[in-house]
Amino acid sequence: MAALEMFNLDGRVAAVTGGNGGIGRGIALGLTAAGAAVAVLARNHEKNQAVLDELRAINSAAIAVRLDVTDRAALAPAMAQVERALGPVDILVNNAGIAIPGGALKAEAAAWDRVLETNLNASFLLSQIAARSMAARKRGKIINIASEYSHFGNSIAPSYAASKGGLIQLTRSMAVELAPHNIQVNAIVPGWIESEMTAPMKGRPFYDEIIRRTPAGRLGTPEECAGAAIFLASRASGFVTGATIFVDGGYAIR
Repeated sequence: MAALEMFNLDGRVAAVTGGNGGIGRGIALGLTAAGAAVAVLARNHEKNQAVLDELRAINSAAIAVRLDVTDRAALAPAMAQVERALGPVDILVNNAGIAIPGGALKAEAAAWDRVLETNLNASFLLSQIAARSMAARKRGKIINIASEYSHFGNSIAPSYAASKGGLIQLTRSMAVELAPHNIQVNAIVPGWIESEMTAPMKGRPFYDEIIRRTPAGRLGTPEECAGAAIFLASRASGFVTGATIFVDGGYAIR
C-alpha cells in the first residue's frame, strides 16, 4: 500500500462533536481534506453553518447537526440523522468539552455534574451508540480528545481534570473491549492550542509561563491536532489502540 493511501479516508464517515470551533473545527476540516464525509455535532447553529460552508468547500458530503451532548435523549437521534445523510459512522471524535472554575471548597454540585456530563458521560454514551454499529461492520475508530489535565492536578477546575482523566481510562477500557471487533480507540492530548479560548491569555504572566515551559516555544494550532486525528482515523493506525498521543510541543515532559 502506498504511503499516502494509508491515510486516505475516502468512503469513510466521521462525526465530530464540538466540531464548529477550535480544535474540533481543525479536526473536522482535516478529516474532510483527507477524504471523509464529516458531520459536525455542536450546539451553536450559526457556528455550525459557518464551518459547514468550509467543509462543503472541500467535500460536498458534509452536514451539521445541532446537538447539546448533555441532552441524553438527543444523542441517538443525532447519530441516526448522520447515518441517514452520510451513511454509518466509521470515525467518532469525542471533542465537545467545557471547563467551569471552582475548587473543592467552593464548587457547586450542579457545575460538577455539568462538566462530567459533557466531557465524560456524553463521550461514553456516543461511543456506545457508534460502537454497536461499528461492531456489526467489524471496523471503526473512536478518538477521544483529552487534556494535559488528564495527567496533572488542577486546583482551579478539578471537575475538568477529573473528567479528562476519566476519559483516558475510558479510552483504555473501550480499547480492550472493542479490539476483537476491529475497533481502535485512542486519545489525543492537546497542549496549549491557539483558539478563541486561549487568545485572551496573551500578554499575561501565565501565557509567558506556558511558552517558557513548552520546549517548542509556542502554542500549537488546531491543524496540528488534525494531523494526529487523521492518523488515528486511518488505516495507518490499524494496530494502535488504547494509546494517548500528546500534541503539545513537549509541554508534558518538561
